[in-house]
Amino acid sequence: MSLHSPTTPRFPDNVRQALRDADLQAALRGARNGFVARRAAAVAAVPEFDAIRDAARAMKDHVLAHLDLYLEAYEARVTAAGGHVHWAESAEDARRIVLEICRAAGARTVLKGKSMISEECGINDHLAAHGITPVETDLGEYIIQLRGETPSHIIAPAVHVTVPQVREAFRAAHRDLPAERSLDGLDRLLAEARGVLRRRYFEAEVGITGANMLIAETGQSVIVTNEGNGDLTQSLARVHVVLASVEKIVPTLEDASTILRILARSATGQEMSVYTTFSSGPRRPGDPDGPEAYHVVLLDNGRSGMLGTEWQDMLRCIRCGACMNHCPVYQAVGGHAYGWVYPGPMGAVLTPALIGLEQGRHLPNASTFCGRCEEVCPMRIPLPGMMRSWRKAEFARHMTPRPMRWGLGAWAFLARHPWLHRRATAAARAGLRLMARGRGRIGWLPFGRGWTAARDFPAPEPGGGFLERWAKRS
Repeated sequence: MSLHSPTTPRFPDNVRQALRDADLQAALRGARNGFVARRAAAVAAVPEFDAIRDAARAMKDHVLAHLDLYLEAYEARVTAAGGHVHWAESAEDARRIVLEICRAAGARTVLKGKSMISEECGINDHLAAHGITPVETDLGEYIIQLRGETPSHIIAPAVHVTVPQVREAFRAAHRDLPAERSLDGLDRLLAEARGVLRRRYFEAEVGITGANMLIAETGQSVIVTNEGNGDLTQSLARVHVVLASVEKIVPTLEDASTILRILARSATGQEMSVYTTFSSGPRRPGDPDGPEAYHVVLLDNGRSGMLGTEWQDMLRCIRCGACMNHCPVYQAVGGHAYGWVYPGPMGAVLTPALIGLEQGRHLPNASTFCGRCEEVCPMRIPLPGMMRSWRKAEFARHMTPRPMRWGLGAWAFLARHPWLHRRATAAARAGLRLMARGRGRIGWLPFGRGWTAARDFPAPEPGGGFLERWAKRS
């Protein structure tokens, strides 16, 4: 899967394949409850957590209303510190800019910290196609790079990979190490990855990181990690490139601290991540380390088109992954089924906005609308409501499957004729009770095979439908 060939249009087939994948299901079961329990404990320890969420939401809404002013202020601060800001309207622009920076630096190897924007732009494939080797330094990203895969989760990119699969990938890739070495135990796997990657830090001319935030007041970029690889990536290479989308801007250091108080708690259940790093330009005279050159590539790629629309609230997202950690659909099929960079509920809203509803129309329908995603979102993004808006747009553009359109049309006709609705539903209840044959469950329905293929359908109980019961109560 790459930027140029998202499999999102094949989402139903992806889902069926994911449900049949025994290794994937084992990996998802192992990760399912950890994120949820840790987040709940971390949030419970902060009585003012909801007040912080409200403050963060108000701050981001203010930024989005004045995005141009804050971006200009940020650019001025970066330039004053000796850095360079590049504006990329599209993913193609971002790829071109990054390649030009790498070529100017004479780069043959590029180190990368975890960055969803680089995935969105297809940076790795683009660099490799032009003779430059990208090396992922985040452990999860490194594992999936060895496996030729893309991330299946925003904060845990290799959550779909089992330990035996990691061991197999290391043996296949690290052929210069003794074949008889033991890789039993997570500590040995971690030590091997650390040893291999440590050599690469001193070979690369360019280091690329993402950014959790960009601070307009100071011109700093902020990355939040648990491994320290981001710090090494940006401090050891001669050139540091920050890839970030335009909505990552926050006004002040105080605003950044507000986001930090809810980010790690929502993502991994930590009070704070192990490393929170602020970068502000190239090495200054007297600095013991740091890059010789500092570049920030600001990507739009459809974000400005979301401003002022019913999907603008999605631009508040801080990429914590809490929505997918709590989503029953994501927990059942994993991230790759979504077919592009952003999985889960946030992907169901963001993907159609970035690659078009024609390709992403299945994702807003991949929801039970249980509301857990909105409940846990630290930025209070109304994800179910925006998925509902995409469904309306899909219907308005006549992209909804014909049987569904016919079914909705029939329901709308009955709803406009109450007497006919009552008779039709009474007949349907009687027919369903006959099909149940006193068992209380129905194993097969002529128009409900998608339901009965996995579960029985409950037979209607005696006593009439909702309207009849309501009339009796009243």
